[in-house]
Amino acid sequence: MNGYKRYRAYTLAPDRAVWARDNRGVMVRLLGQPGDPSTHLENRIGEPAANPYLYMASQIHAGLDGMAQSRDPGASADTPYETKAEALPKDIGEAIAAFACERNVQKEFWRRLRRLLRPPQGSGVRALQSRS
Repeated sequence: MNGYKRYRAYTLAPDRAVWARDNRGVMVRLLGQPGDPSTHLENRIGEPAANPYLYMASQIHAGLDGMAQSRDPGASADTPYETKAEALPKDIGEAIAAFACERNVQKEFWRRLRRLLRPPQGSGVRALQSRS
């Protein structure tokens, strides 16, 4: 709940869904240059109190969905706090409402997560009881 307090303009925390090269005020920061093998993306939206497994799973799902849908991330936001872009949720209520609107993402994310968390055949309490 406290993590939302940091999403304010000019705090070096993202407040809009934008990206840029080496800028700490954006949601996704691109570090490196063309041809540099250490070039990477830094997702700055993470919340320290979040469940790290659900957080990483949601980020991977969002990236895969964006590539599958050929979504355009837009132009680089060199002045992120002045860029006209979608604002990030300001509190947990807005975040829940935004997630609830994304039925397809919601459905696919949970379907994939359930598949990953399903125990393999032959494991679990019943399998252990039958072996003893």
